[in-house]
Amino acid sequence: MGGNTDGETVLVEFGGQTAQVPKGGYYDRYRMNPNLDEVAQDPAVGTDLSFFQKFPKQLVNTRVGEIYAPNFYYRTNSVQLVFLAPLHRLQSALPAPLKPLAVLPGYGLVVLTFYSYLVCDNDPYNEVSVAIAVGRPGDNSCGLRQLLASSWNRTFYGHVLSLPVDTEIAMIRGVEAYQFPKWLANINFDVGHDRITATIQSCDGDHDLKLSAPLPDLKSTPSQSSIITNNAINKIDGTWSQVTVSTNPVLSAQCWFPRNVELSKEGGQLSQLLDGLGMSTLIRMDVLKDAQMVLNVATPLEKL
Repeated sequence: MGGNTDGETVLVEFGGQTAQVPKGGYYDRYRMNPNLDEVAQDPAVGTDLSFFQKFPKQLVNTRVGEIYAPNFYYRTNSVQLVFLAPLHRLQSALPAPLKPLAVLPGYGLVVLTFYSYLVCDNDPYNEVSVAIAVGRPGDNSCGLRQLLASSWNRTFYGHVLSLPVDTEIAMIRGVEAYQFPKWLANINFDVGHDRITATIQSCDGDHDLKLSAPLPDLKSTPSQSSIITNNAINKIDGTWSQVTVSTNPVLSAQCWFPRNVELSKEGGQLSQLLDGLGMSTLIRMDVLKDAQMVLNVATPLEKL
């Protein structure tokens, strides 16, 4: 069911650009409009697909024409690291009028996340995100109060500064449809049986980030009982917009002030970005060993 396994590819077009995708893979067969009954037969999917039935696919007008949306990620894993960083550094990295969420006097949050999309509409790929936590649009209450409310509601807001991926189609779709700061890199990421490992290098082979951490104790979550909503706030063609990602955790862990997490910055593009943001204390690690995700199209914001 997973498609071609011998490395053969086909050429596809999106937003006026072309990319190679696996022949017989999900993108080649479905062009983002899958048959969920067929997808359910794929042993790599693992979990029932009722979550996705709440988000029916539609042809949506976007800046690149009509596309099927939202995007479905049938099986994913991720590790999110949340660091303290000086507010003045964060503010200088944000475009006006965005402001970093002040969670302690003089400090906000930098969020570094590694993703592996094992089964999805645009074929498997890895991704790394660097984002700054910002306030909910239109909410001028204090940052700590917003953070507590966000944690309670499992709804978060951020501005993405960098979003490298390791396939052409993921980069092109992210840049052309969402104007995300995506670029190609070599990314390896694994949530193993007892350890989490990740590396990212430039396509020229220059080392950037390296992560190693023990896998915390995981807990199973009843499907659709603890949906997480992440909102990326960015400009699309000069208009402030919000891109919402809904995540359905299946097997996960959360650790406050985790120990033995080793993150090496080795001088690459993300390393320089994180150094410039002045990130310091690691306050939380969130691990999703198994989860489903839905990426919605961007919607304009009336106010910030």
